Amino acid sequence: MKHITLLLLLISSFFISTAQQLSNTAEVSVITVEAGEALNDTWGHSAIRIKDRKLGFDIVYNYGTYDFNTPNFYTKFMQGKLLFDLGVNKFPDFLRHYKRQNRGVIEQVLDLTQAQKQAYFDYLQNNAKPENSKYLYEFFFDNCATKIRVVNTEILNKEVTYHDELFNDDVTFRDLIYQKLDNHPWGKFGIDIALGSVIDRKATPKEFTFLPSYIFENFKHAQIKKDGKVLPLVKQTNFLYKQRETVIKNSIITPLLMFSLLALLVLFLTYRDFKYKIQNRHLDFIILLVTGLVGLLVVLLWFATDHSATKNNYNIFWAFLPNLYFAFYVYKTKKETFLKKYYLLLLVLIFIQILLWLFKVEVFNLAMIPILLMLSVRYFYNNRSLT
Repeated sequence: MKHITLLLLLISSFFISTAQQLSNTAEVSVITVEAGEALNDTWGHSAIRIKDRKLGFDIVYNYGTYDFNTPNFYTKFMQGKLLFDLGVNKFPDFLRHYKRQNRGVIEQVLDLTQAQKQAYFDYLQNNAKPENSKYLYEFFFDNCATKIRVVNTEILNKEVTYHDELFNDDVTFRDLIYQKLDNHPWGKFGIDIALGSVIDRKATPKEFTFLPSYIFENFKHAQIKKDGKVLPLVKQTNFLYKQRETVIKNSIITPLLMFSLLALLVLFLTYRDFKYKIQNRHLDFIILLVTGLVGLLVVLLWFATDHSATKNNYNIFWAFLPNLYFAFYVYKTKKETFLKKYYLLLLVLIFIQILLWLFKVEVFNLAMIPILLMLSVRYFYNNRSLT
């Protein structure tokens, strides 16, 4: 996952030779960090821990780091071209960091043979080399959590079995990310504006593993062939830090409330225009300008970035990019006939969006209900009132 806070965990100078042999006290564990309060910490985090008491080391391999000093960092981040790193850190430092954030840390110790533990160590040490450590981050398909199952599968190969059939396969990617967003209504709204219909397809149980909580469940039910027997992959689960209970204050100022109030205001102003046979051109200018600006953002995310999740975003029907241009037409009385037809086009686009929502081609945020109502009434009035 994207964890800006993990930038504080600098790659340790603590170095272990890739040729070193682990002792029989070595353990390999999957670490799951529970959700934090910040939006970017909402989905948790995953990492791999290797500990060897005899050799005196305890390290964590973390696929969730990136370098702020990367040239054009913010541009690459927005474009989906930022390379993430496999960071290596002392585990006590890693654990201390999440304790300070009051985030639960759970360890699943894997039941591996000595050869498998050594293979894990060699694989990760090689992967942590500067020439191998970078990868192109992709939120749903290649992140700190998905890497855990990939690494485990590459090392254990046919020896490991995941029981994907235990998971409900009737959920979409949007459903999955919604599971953690109850306390972030504005973050949820922003995600629903920025991400497109591609996340409304059904996710396979294997694809659930972009979420650390599902990596935990994946390994919990996985089995391994060991010495001719089929055993649980996880031999022990340790709660290294239990999150302290805190009172979460949910804001009453939600997108649904805010846009409902805004819709009431626009409906009132439209009624006043109707009653007095006037045209509030300032209101129309603001509506077209704002929806056009949102449309510009949607188009840029769709066409100017490599983020796969921002494609096919049908918010463009209400946030119509040409509105940016036609906003300035509202002050030109000679263009009223053209604007009348343009408002009819906008009504048709909103109708198309509603159909897409009804048929679940793309699921929109509930706050879109007052927004679409507000726009529809205003556009309808303008279409009928302009000559």
